Amino acid sequence: MKKVLLVVFAIAVLVIFTFTSSVLAAETSNGAQIFKDNCASCHIGGGNILIGEKNLKKEALLSYLENFETDSIQAIVYQVQNGKNAMPPFKGKLSESEILQVAAYVFQKAEQGW
Repeated sequence: MKKVLLVVFAIAVLVIFTFTSSVLAAETSNGAQIFKDNCASCHIGGGNILIGEKNLKKEALLSYLENFETDSIQAIVYQVQNGKNAMPPFKGKLSESEILQVAAYVFQKAEQGW
């Protein structure tokens, strides 16, 4: 009985991991296009042409985005929705789904070092 439960659990974990990976891949793929269309003019290559230290590299995001260390995607979503200083808010311009997709893309690129 324990072996059966272990096999069922292993299959469930594998299915969840596979589904999550494919969803994240789709989100980051769409996110790349959304980023190109809406963000790259200021943040090309993860930089920031207006305020250099407020770039999208992981170290910078850790320093200026509240809760980035504990909830990275949500911290990016909040910034995109609300803007700050020279960055305009995108809430109302982009859908919630588009904001989530661009946040996943920014997070992935920050993790990879742009």
